[in-house]
Amino acid sequence: MSATGLRDYLDGPYKAARDVVREGLAEHADLLDAGLRLTRDEYRDEVLAMLQQITADGHPGRGFPKEYGGQGDLGGFIAGFETLAFGDLSLMVKAGVQFGLFAGAILHLGTTRHHEEYLADAINGQLLGCFAMTETGHGSNVQALGTTATYDPATEEFVVHTPHEGARKDYIGNAARHGRMAAVFAQLVVGGESHGVHCLLVPIRSLDGDPLPGVTLSDCGPKLGLNGVDNGRIVFDHVRVPRTALLDRYAQVDAQGTYTSEIENPDRRFFTMLGTLVQGRVSVGGAAINASKVALTIAVRYAGRRRQFGAPGSADEALLLDYRMHQRRLLPLLARTYALHFAQAELVEEFVRLFGEARDGAAENDEHDRRALEAQAAGTKALGTWHATETIQMCREACGGAGYLAENRLAALKADTDVFTTFEGDNTVLLQLVAKGLLTNYRESFGKLDPLGTARFIAAQAVEIAVEKTALRSLAERLRDVVPNRNDAADPDAGLRDDAYHCGMLRFREEHMLAGVARRLKAGIDSGMEPFEVFNRCQDHVIAAGRAHVDRVVLEAFLAGVQRAPAGEVRERLKELYDLHALATIEAERAWYMEHGRLSGPRSKAITALVNELCAQVRPYAGDLVDAFGVPGAAVDVPMVVPSQHE
Repeated sequence: MSATGLRDYLDGPYKAARDVVREGLAEHADLLDAGLRLTRDEYRDEVLAMLQQITADGHPGRGFPKEYGGQGDLGGFIAGFETLAFGDLSLMVKAGVQFGLFAGAILHLGTTRHHEEYLADAINGQLLGCFAMTETGHGSNVQALGTTATYDPATEEFVVHTPHEGARKDYIGNAARHGRMAAVFAQLVVGGESHGVHCLLVPIRSLDGDPLPGVTLSDCGPKLGLNGVDNGRIVFDHVRVPRTALLDRYAQVDAQGTYTSEIENPDRRFFTMLGTLVQGRVSVGGAAINASKVALTIAVRYAGRRRQFGAPGSADEALLLDYRMHQRRLLPLLARTYALHFAQAELVEEFVRLFGEARDGAAENDEHDRRALEAQAAGTKALGTWHATETIQMCREACGGAGYLAENRLAALKADTDVFTTFEGDNTVLLQLVAKGLLTNYRESFGKLDPLGTARFIAAQAVEIAVEKTALRSLAERLRDVVPNRNDAADPDAGLRDDAYHCGMLRFREEHMLAGVARRLKAGIDSGMEPFEVFNRCQDHVIAAGRAHVDRVVLEAFLAGVQRAPAGEVRERLKELYDLHALATIEAERAWYMEHGRLSGPRSKAITALVNELCAQVRPYAGDLVDAFGVPGAAVDVPMVVPSQHE
């Protein structure tokens, strides 16, 4: 099979943007080993130099409005950012901090005044910035941040202050070495009243690189990975900034100190502000999936040329990829990577539909659609980053000792992607967000994301949960009627490659789990138990329900991708991968399905046998399937996969 047609299909409508980044990565391949040959500060400066180069090439401006030097191509910008993950991941993360987070905060939270003053310099790299949200004491619980910004009407300034050590800004990209300004998230205090977390632009360094008065900057030091990113800590000691430093799209403070906002509900205002920054979460999930593609390309190519053992009495050793267990190690992960690719493509399409329209001056998006997008982004990011961690580890093991050598890139991939599971939202918290949205249909009274806020919401919405429970149970009963289970012992192989069977099984699991969660919450409240304790006792169930939902969404996205594919070999190969992914997903949860009467012992065995068979069917095309990812040669032509003169 030729990989070219499949690559064009995978690249989709943003092929040109992806190819621009591929070409740039190929031209600057020396960055791939910079972390091994340079000191930490030299490595950071090398990453900055490459960032300035891709800025000069025009990629970062692709997603910003044309009037500020951009191209107005939001989808192309995200596609290009994802493609950066084929190269040095420190470069990708630094680009994400600068353009996705810092410039994104100015664009989405600021108004015309901020756009005209700062945006052009931010997207052309002249103004390097930070996104100062996370604190030593608070990460995921953004509403509880400790930094304060208190308005002083006498001088028309905000006083930004770090009141205690726990309020120190921590892990902030660009803070240790290069950033000159920070988008600082702080509790806004006006007239002695706190109005919750808002964002202000605060200068932190002079043009000479020295910290400004009242600003203390320090280095987070060596990290597990991403050491080309200068993560640092920021402490503010009554730093004054003008009133206009407030990014005031959603809330304003006039010269006299009057606070106003069109969004009266503080919680709704807070989530609206954070919702506009969902692009970072979308981008990180896609980057993690692309990092998995790099690891799989290396491991599959290695397995296609490395020989080990062989049949007794034979002088020829067998290729690793011909071993059933090696196929089992890599090929289901390859299939899941394709599944996540299509799920990510659907997410980007929806993101561009909503936020692309808003940027072009359309009316504000429907809140329900935006909430749904946020949940979709949260779920895809969680599964995509967990998948990267699992896949890169398995690829490392599948390459033996060679995979442990830094020269073969898997070590850097493993270290640099590890943090993806916790930045832009801890994955466990994100799945909790997904499940809560499913249970409540994103009601406006939705509480905080922490367990206490959830418990309060549960207590207030017991009746709605009871209704939701009834609806979910009814749907689960309908699904039970159409999913084979009791009669499959006679013919356990029947329908195993049927799309309806795959989707029915995953949908049944999702709906059954949601109904179970709702039932447990309602029962706990009815028994008089404290709401916090009710939630805490079934938190694992909540997370599992969120995971089941995203598994189903990913499967259906893959199926849709197969159905849209060009007829012929491309679609045939994708359908084999889809079947492998679907059945491997069911197989991984077969204990649950058997516990709930959805799977008999004979059918469970038949699924395992078919997964093995599908691995054998996919094996001859495995090389083409990874080639179709289009990872630039320099990123995967590592010593262990390039034949040496000694072979």
